Amino acid sequence: MELDINGHPQAIAPAWHDERLLWVLREHLGLVGTKHGCGQGHCGACTVLVDGAPARSCLLPASAAAGRRITTVEGLASAGPGLHPVQQAWLDERVPQCGYCQAGQIVAAAALLRAHPIPSDEQIDAALAGHLCRCGTQQRVRAAVHRAARALAGAVR
Repeated sequence: MELDINGHPQAIAPAWHDERLLWVLREHLGLVGTKHGCGQGHCGACTVLVDGAPARSCLLPASAAAGRRITTVEGLASAGPGLHPVQQAWLDERVPQCGYCQAGQIVAAAALLRAHPIPSDEQIDAALAGHLCRCGTQQRVRAAVHRAARALAGAVR
């Protein structure tokens, strides 16, 4: 089996076909940006993009991802020079504290901005509602998403 991960084909050994995508990414391929949180799809720490849509990799069997484009938090940056605008905005707004939930939130925010280039606070809150964060940085998360939206809008011009 082969998976398209961050724009590159990755051969997946047969022993990993029935594993959850999260473990294939972290343990088999060494892409540790995607985090294991609850293991039940509730916290969002394991969020990746599958064909551009946020998906909980702790629930998705690797075999179900075959033939689909998978983007991890590492893959967001590979689209151009430097960090992805959402990743840069996260740093500029000083969002991370413990950082555990950040990869999932960043990936979900990137998907939101593809669907809604200039999102409202309500759209941001809805897109990130399934991401458990105990640090209390929700205001900074919103500010970072708005900053990334402005950066992406400027890049399009």
